[in-house]
Amino acid sequence: MILVTVGTQLPFDRFVRIMDALAPSLDEEVFAQIGRGHYRPVNMRSQQVIGPIEFERLVQQCSRIVSHAGIGTIVTAQKHRKPLILFPRLGVLDEHRNDHQLATVRALRGRPGIHCACDEGELAALVAGPLPVPEPVSELPERDRLRRAVATFIGEQHRLFDAKGSRLV
Repeated sequence: MILVTVGTQLPFDRFVRIMDALAPSLDEEVFAQIGRGHYRPVNMRSQQVIGPIEFERLVQQCSRIVSHAGIGTIVTAQKHRKPLILFPRLGVLDEHRNDHQLATVRALRGRPGIHCACDEGELAALVAGPLPVPEPVSELPERDRLRRAVATFIGEQHRLFDAKGSRLV
């Protein structure tokens, strides 16, 4: 099963329409979390909102995730080692307040397990083609560096305050 998600904050009808049009040509069932948009898919099963427990279950079952460029979905895909195809909302089309999702896609393009599509043709090619399963997150060096940096920061902050939270320095 291919899992499509637009996230929980905003509708993304353009993306849902594109995936609905592609669904009949795919070799797998497509299930979409479509948010509160106006378009209702006819070629794929869908639900407006999915609770966190159900979403985790769907992620575990899917072969890949096709999503807006939301950080929550990116982290979830990496956690479960699912290939992820990102399709950003565009500010110029009033799909978001600015183009931060486009910036996210540019920053993540080429990372293991993350595939980016900025138009319908790129999306169609990625959804239909084979995608490798990403490496476990624990084996990615960036995660270890981030973990050490956060631990160091917390340790430094801890030394600046006493047990009651009063600043020592």
